[in-house]
Amino acid sequence: MSNAARSLGPTQPFLGEVFSSKPFLKWVGGKRQLLEKLRERIPAEFGTYHEPFVGGGALFFALRPAAAVLSDTNTQLIRAFRGVQQDVERVIARLQEMPISRDFFLALRKHPVDEQSDTEVAAWMIYLNKTAYNGLYRVNRRGEFNVPFGRYENPRTCDPENLRACSQALGGASLFVEDFSAVLHRAKRGDLVYFDPPYIPVSVYSNFARYTAEQFRLPDHQRLRDVALELKARGVHVLISNSVAPEVFSLYETHFKIERLRATRFVNSNPHGRGKVIETLMY
Repeated sequence: MSNAARSLGPTQPFLGEVFSSKPFLKWVGGKRQLLEKLRERIPAEFGTYHEPFVGGGALFFALRPAAAVLSDTNTQLIRAFRGVQQDVERVIARLQEMPISRDFFLALRKHPVDEQSDTEVAAWMIYLNKTAYNGLYRVNRRGEFNVPFGRYENPRTCDPENLRACSQALGGASLFVEDFSAVLHRAKRGDLVYFDPPYIPVSVYSNFARYTAEQFRLPDHQRLRDVALELKARGVHVLISNSVAPEVFSLYETHFKIERLRATRFVNSNPHGRGKVIETLMY
């Protein structure tokens, strides 16, 4: 597939039924709990769908847009998406070969996967995601996956039906490892951009920004706000999720409508970050 992003103009239809595929990875801050509320704030028609912090891609998989640009700074994540997109049957076969055991988990966690193919990266990431403690993806400052083995009786590491549905949904997507600001070079009037960045923490317990070796800090959030403002000025539809930290309101209250949404969080590095939470949605 060409790496060039495609735009079908401002009247792109959805493909397939909503919720026909779901994320193949669990992800901190995933949006499956909020899909209906997000959809209510999405225009009935739009051009290319852009998601610069794709994470698990819950909204993308729910919408199944005909053309999309999905990106993230997490190289392993994007490579996993490419593996599922381009050779899902090989990903399924590899996952079915992997036994559920702590010893295998620890050996796989140390495996130098970056030297392998995208399908190997996809199988590696899905297996660890489904068997690691609380379904976390977290790396240390050296970029090494460091989550311990989870306590599951019978984790489902391979869901062939959903993986095939995800592969089909990804058929019209271009995938990039890049900074979120690159959306400025692609998004056109009538397109839809959804930003779901690492949230500004509301407490010491909720500060989880390290899904890459770098941190996402307040100046990055300020830069994100400026990118969103420029997109809005061009006639691009913009949605932004974040926490209810005071800094969020300071950043967005002048130029955006802000709504509070209730969600339930099951994946977090600290128990204080799980359960019922309130988030914000800006548009």
